[in-house]
Amino acid sequence: MKIIPLSEGTFTVDKSKQFVPFDNGADNLKERPAGSLLVEVQPFCVITAKDILLLDAGLGFEINGTLQLHQNLMDAGINPSEVTKVVMSHLHKDHSGGIGIEREGLGRRLSFPNATYYVQQQELAYAFGKGSASYLENELLSLQNAEQVVLLNGKGVIDEYIHHEITGAHSMYHQVIWIKEEGETIFFGGDDASQLQQMKHKFAAKYDYDGKKAMNLRQEWWEQGQQEHWTFLFYHDVKNPFISL
Repeated sequence: MKIIPLSEGTFTVDKSKQFVPFDNGADNLKERPAGSLLVEVQPFCVITAKDILLLDAGLGFEINGTLQLHQNLMDAGINPSEVTKVVMSHLHKDHSGGIGIEREGLGRRLSFPNATYYVQQQELAYAFGKGSASYLENELLSLQNAEQVVLLNGKGVIDEYIHHEITGAHSMYHQVIWIKEEGETIFFGGDDASQLQQMKHKFAAKYDYDGKKAMNLRQEWWEQGQQEHWTFLFYHDVKNPFISL
C-alpha cells in the first residue's frame, strides 16, 4: 500500500477552537494564547489494490478557488475524481471541512463525485443541533440523504479489508480504522492517536471526551502495533506524518 500525507499546514488551536496558521520559521508559540496546541492538519490518501482511499478531509480551505485538499491530491498525481472511498474518523471541523464544496448557482455538494463516503451514523446525528464550536453543520449538510454516503453502525468491515470500530474516546462516536492488505496493516487513529508523542507518553488529555480511555487505548494500540508491525498515521503530528514499526 502507498501512503500519501496531504498536509494543509501547521496551526495553533486554543479553547476558541479556531485554527490559526503557524509559520515555524517566523512565529513564536509563546506569543499565542495560553494553552494553544501546535498541530498539523493532515488527511491521508492510501492507495490499495482495490481503492484510492481518503482518510478524513481537512479544514476545507480553498486556494485561488480550488479546494486545498483537491490541489494536494493533484500535486501527488491523483485526480479528485479518482478517489473511490472517503472514510471519516469523526466530523470535527478540522477533519470534515473538505467533505463538500459550495459553488454559486450549484449549492453544496460532496467534493469527491465518484467516492463512497463512510460515516458513523451516530456521529452524523450527533453533529447536528449541538451548538458545538467543533462541528460546522453547514459543511456537513451534503452528507445528509446523499446516495454516496454509507452510514456505519458501530464495529464492522468495509469490502473485507477496511476495519472500523467506535471508541468513544476523543469524541462520543469517534472511530478508528485499520486497513489490512497482503499482510500489511495501516492504523489510522484520527484524534484518538493523532501524534507520535501521544503513543510514547502516558497522559490523559482534557480536550478528549474520555481522556483516560483514549490514554489506555493508545497504549494498547502501540503495544499491539509493535508486535504486529503496524504503520501508524498521525493526523496532527508536525514532524511525523506516519511511522512503520
